[in-house]
Amino acid sequence: MASTSGTKDEVGPPRSLSRRMMTRSSTMYDPNADGVDSELVPSSLATIAPILRVANEIEKDNERVAYLCRFHAFEKAHRMDPKSSGRGVRQFKTYLLHRLQKEEEKTKPILTRSDPSEIQKFYQNFYEKNIREGQYTKKPEEMAKIYQIATVLYDVLRTVVPPAKVDSKTQDYAKNVEENKEQYEHYNILPLYPVGKKPAIMELSEIKASLQAVRNIDNLPPVRRVGDRDKPFNDILEWLSSIFGFQKGNVANQREHLILLLANIDRRLKGSEDYEQLDNLTVKQLLDKTFKNYVSWCHYLHCTPIIESPKVPATADRQQLQLLYIALYLLIWGEASNIRFMPECICYIFHNMANEMHGTLFGNVQPVSGGTYQAAPVGEETFLRDVITPIYEVLRKEARRNQGGKVSHASWRNYDDLNEYFWSDRCFKLGWPMDRKSDFFIHSSESSRHRHPTERNQAVGKKKPKTNFVEVRTFWHLYRSFDRMWIFLILVFQAMVIVGWHEDGSIFGIFEEDVIKSILSIFITYAVLNFIQATLDIILSFSAWGSLKPTQILRYLLKFIIAAFWVVIFPICYSRSVPNPTGLVRFFSTLGGNWREQSLYNYLIAIYLIPNILAVLLFLLPPIRRHMERSNWRIVTLLMWWAQPKLYVGRGMHEDICSLLKYTLFWIMLLISKFAFSYYVEILPLIGPTKLIMNMTVSNYEWHEFFPNVTHNIGVVIAIWAPIVMVYFMDTQIWYAIYATIVGGIYGAFSHLGEIRTLGMLRSRFESVPSAFNERLVPMQKDEPKSDRHEDSLWIRKNIAKFSQVWNEFIFSMRTEDLISDSERNLLLVPYAVSDVPVVQWPPFLLASKIPIALDMAKDYKGTEDADLFRKITSDDYMRSAVIECYQTLKEILYALLDDERDKMILDYICHEIETSIAQRTFLSKFRMSELPSLNDKLEKFLEHLLKDDVDPEKYDSQIINVLQDIMEIITQDVMSNGHEILERVHSHYPDNEKRERFEQINYRLTALRAGREKVVRLCLLLTVKESAINVPTNLEARRRITFFANSLYMRMPNAPVVRNMLSFSVLTPYYKEDVLYSEDELHRENEDGISILFYLQKIYPDEWKNFNERTKGIRGTPEETDEIRKWVSYRGQTLSRTGFVTILTCLILNGLLWGVTYFHRVKSFFIIRIRLLF
Repeated sequence: MASTSGTKDEVGPPRSLSRRMMTRSSTMYDPNADGVDSELVPSSLATIAPILRVANEIEKDNERVAYLCRFHAFEKAHRMDPKSSGRGVRQFKTYLLHRLQKEEEKTKPILTRSDPSEIQKFYQNFYEKNIREGQYTKKPEEMAKIYQIATVLYDVLRTVVPPAKVDSKTQDYAKNVEENKEQYEHYNILPLYPVGKKPAIMELSEIKASLQAVRNIDNLPPVRRVGDRDKPFNDILEWLSSIFGFQKGNVANQREHLILLLANIDRRLKGSEDYEQLDNLTVKQLLDKTFKNYVSWCHYLHCTPIIESPKVPATADRQQLQLLYIALYLLIWGEASNIRFMPECICYIFHNMANEMHGTLFGNVQPVSGGTYQAAPVGEETFLRDVITPIYEVLRKEARRNQGGKVSHASWRNYDDLNEYFWSDRCFKLGWPMDRKSDFFIHSSESSRHRHPTERNQAVGKKKPKTNFVEVRTFWHLYRSFDRMWIFLILVFQAMVIVGWHEDGSIFGIFEEDVIKSILSIFITYAVLNFIQATLDIILSFSAWGSLKPTQILRYLLKFIIAAFWVVIFPICYSRSVPNPTGLVRFFSTLGGNWREQSLYNYLIAIYLIPNILAVLLFLLPPIRRHMERSNWRIVTLLMWWAQPKLYVGRGMHEDICSLLKYTLFWIMLLISKFAFSYYVEILPLIGPTKLIMNMTVSNYEWHEFFPNVTHNIGVVIAIWAPIVMVYFMDTQIWYAIYATIVGGIYGAFSHLGEIRTLGMLRSRFESVPSAFNERLVPMQKDEPKSDRHEDSLWIRKNIAKFSQVWNEFIFSMRTEDLISDSERNLLLVPYAVSDVPVVQWPPFLLASKIPIALDMAKDYKGTEDADLFRKITSDDYMRSAVIECYQTLKEILYALLDDERDKMILDYICHEIETSIAQRTFLSKFRMSELPSLNDKLEKFLEHLLKDDVDPEKYDSQIINVLQDIMEIITQDVMSNGHEILERVHSHYPDNEKRERFEQINYRLTALRAGREKVVRLCLLLTVKESAINVPTNLEARRRITFFANSLYMRMPNAPVVRNMLSFSVLTPYYKEDVLYSEDELHRENEDGISILFYLQKIYPDEWKNFNERTKGIRGTPEETDEIRKWVSYRGQTLSRTGFVTILTCLILNGLLWGVTYFHRVKSFFIIRIRLLF
């Protein structure tokens, strides 16, 4: 090739490289394989995968050109790794070399011209056939693939053909491909370069305004680019990429990301339909959200945030500059890899890169000529190589020290430890560009000869210790972690024992002077417990002292010294206040010398409690504490230093005053109950027996051999007090459970939690479910009236129509998951369309047995007044709805079924007679109720015939006609008292006196239509379903979902916004190596007990397996059935198969449909494209 031959005359691929590589043997790939799978290319040679993919694509059209593409890939791989040191590179190159040798022998004899002519001719034909003609006939995704192939072909062509021999036609085609390929690039959500008619999403005003703002590159200084120097920038992200060297794919992803964020915020702020300019407030709001942590980090380190820099000229375009900040941060985050887990490290990177961007924008004017400096062009992976990779190597080194979790946590640093390096201003010692010899990049002192060549330039030295905290596993953590709880319980226990020991043990004894003096001894206990806490702090944090600041170490030591001081001074001062001291008290009293200031102990207590009093005040005033913790003033930092070590995270995390008061009141009531119970039930009853036992004298006491000569009763006292002390420390949890249950129940009642817990409660309140659904989940339209809506029947029916869309999708989803059967699905569905039925069409499971009961009531009714019968039926709203719906639905079905006008006239007269008699209260006198059961039996048979499938057409027709004639005969002859008059009246309208039978001309297409069949099915259910439908559904999981869905509608929640105004969100599903879908072999593989996964799940979920068989009965014995079985098993056995994120698309489309049909059609494609990003 021209690029490697060194001469202009050589027109074919050189053989020198092949000869050099001929001796390498194949150890990985089969040289006799027919194709090269680009997915098997070693990761270090990933850039040649597109070339091999193109070779596979064009091999069927021209084998010689495919050979040239593979040879170009081989040469490129050899230049990238000449020594084949990468993993799998040697095997791959050996395999590819064998393949090239075979293709050279195969393709050279059929070569009609030289290689340069062959590839140029093929390139021109490919362009004319696929690009020039295909741009009008092929889909955009197909054109994107074609342009990618054309780009790779031209790269190969330039290595085969010398530059002087590339004809002008080929150059024109290549230039056209380069100019237009961006229009067909793959995209995630936004087709920024659409061909032909713009998609609906690109017509949204917020998208157009955001795109216009991102593409505003006015006033940006020119920047050199690697290649394509004359090609202009399309937007600010390409300009940033040219400065810092971001990857092209990252730029494309973050471009869409930024546009969608801006459009989402702008839409929620403006709300207007049409506008062209992006609001400055939109950019400011996104800037504040994006850099909230960065600004806090800068203030913590006492440095000025770049986004608030005073050096920005007043004439600068603020919106453009703010967009540059946001775009730069998103581009950094897009390539940060695992460094995303180190947010303050990203802040440091952004701080320095934004400062560098400032230099390019405002500080690059040459002092003499007045021109601008143009930095040297950077490659596409410069940022990844120079910024991310060094930090990633530190992470990788630390992860290796972990040794798969076998090494102690204290011997290696995790993400948090490395991130805490950037919590202090010493991180600025890294410099920019970062100094690779800085202490942050120091790894363990392993020998350099065992290290990878790319790692030998990194700093080597003593391993850095852990930061701030090193876990030491000990039971003392039970006391150290909950020290305030233990101290409080111990002090209160001591005080209650002192009060109970005094005289009669009355609680009012606490006001006596001698009792108060005794109670003050609890501060000695308090000092001892604090001393234990200070000692544990030093012992358990000693492993982290190597990385702690000197001020933190000083704090530990001062706390220990001061705690030790109080442990000594309190006993001394207290003993001096006790008259006639004895024993240990007398010893402490002599340590104080001759001074006897009795009030000194009280003064010391007051001094000792000052920090606690201040802590209580700050606790009761959370805004002040929050402000002090977040403050970076040095005086406030000094004041807060004693209370807790200053850390970047966890500052100012306090609730508001109202929540704090409710929380405090809860615990005050709980502790009062707990201590009252402990004092009067546990402690006080033991005081008397303890005094009696202590006063008993034992002269001859024989006990266990461990204590052969005990002369006191202390052992008995300990034995009777030990269980009480244990219960005293443990019953706080019991009291908490009691109070949490009471308070939680009250709060849940006011918050409407658990309004619907069973199917019975759901049936009793289902009438209000649609209105609750409309209030919570249906976006409110601006022009919708708000008065008297609940009394408007039209508004109620409209609610039912909207509710049915979501409810039915919910039911269909459970049927798809085989939680319910087909019959249960039909009983739970609500009709979609609003028909002519004047009542609400409730789901059939609510109307179960209503028609049979109404028929029995009518048949057994002995009265003559219509009002009494109608009152009994209408007293049950569901029964009234069922009766009216049955009548109207049967009327519609018969009208649609009859083709003859005379038959329709008969039906008209019958319906008119029924409606007139009801209005005139003469129904019972004109219709015989005793014949209704026989009519019901015929109707059931008639509907069953209509629903039959796969029957003989002639037999089907005759059966329907016969049953229909029987029905009409029963109505006119048996039920109606004057039915013959109706028939005579119809005959009088037609003087021809036709003698053929009536009701023979039938429209058999009724059940072929979905709407007609649904009516027939629903009417059949209303007539036939008995009491058993009340327990639908039978599956426990289906019941839980239905009750949870209905219950959630009554909870207090914000009203749902329009989908277009919703906050942008993403669904992240963690995935490593889990099996998402079981293979067919795994389904039937038996374990040591001879049980397969499929067999086990069939026994665990027998009802769901039965529903599955019912759903798949039409695909038995086909590959589709096997796939469905795999999905059924995986959904119940694999976590990732049931994550549920797939339903987001359906939810958004349904929400858009609730907003309006016009709006739904406008943004439906937006929903679909947007959700595809999740997959």
